[in-house]
Amino acid sequence: MSFRKTSGMVRSMFMNSFSTSADTKTALKDYPELIKEDWEVVQNKVPKIDQETLKPAKWPAAPVKEWCPPGHGDLYPSLAGSGVLKSLLDKGIKYMFVSNSDNLGATLDLKLLNFFAESGKSFVMEVATRTAADKKGGHLAIRASDGRMLLRESAQCAAEDEKEFQNTDKHQYFNTNNLWIRLDKLQEVLDANDGVVPLPMIKNEKTVDPGDGASAKVFQLETAMGAAIESFEGAGAIVVGRERFAPVKTCADLLRVRSDAYVVTDDFRLVLAPECKGTPPNVDLDSKIYKKVRSRPN
Repeated sequence: MSFRKTSGMVRSMFMNSFSTSADTKTALKDYPELIKEDWEVVQNKVPKIDQETLKPAKWPAAPVKEWCPPGHGDLYPSLAGSGVLKSLLDKGIKYMFVSNSDNLGATLDLKLLNFFAESGKSFVMEVATRTAADKKGGHLAIRASDGRMLLRESAQCAAEDEKEFQNTDKHQYFNTNNLWIRLDKLQEVLDANDGVVPLPMIKNEKTVDPGDGASAKVFQLETAMGAAIESFEGAGAIVVGRERFAPVKTCADLLRVRSDAYVVTDDFRLVLAPECKGTPPNVDLDSKIYKKVRSRPN
């Protein structure tokens, strides 16, 4: 909201899943200026796969849990299939900045937008230097066969290669999932690939009921939006500071950003405190206890 007041820029969009769309609308009811034409794209949904039968999982107690969104890589077919991409292009909108909603450090930085526009690149990924806190996350790599950049996720890593995957000296940069996309170039990629962006499939092992560790084991087949870097001709990456990346995916992340290691600026950005010298503290909680903590009832 602070950015809107100072820049006059008013267009924003949300990509929701079938599980989050209603909650997002409720959260935004006091901000009607955000809910305008093309404000939302809803992801597709795919069946979870039973690990034993390799067939769509069944969970009669809650059939909705038989389904899942296919990862944030579904951004591209969702934009195209919904007609929103065409609508944006018809309005003359050329550049899109995309970030995960759980990245509290992501802001629409006009200096980065200017860099992206002047570079002529089709796709730019913001990356940051890996620390011990990032060793399990996806990192940027170079494909030996053709020199193209690609994103390598931990779920795609063989168990015997895990140690090298987490080697932050060898793989120095991680994907913040802050992406800059030329929409006209996205359309070209879709046109060249029968309406899809070629992305590697990620097989995540879960349980059919996320809240019940004893329920049937399933695979969730997903794609990652950052992996599109290898599909765009003329894609690139830019190294940014840690202030661009403050994720809250786990209880450890939440403890980190709520500690005095972070401060809130006058324009409501969450940034590392100067005492941290650009490196966030490493918080490690026992996942058996803190991986899933229910909210207190109102």
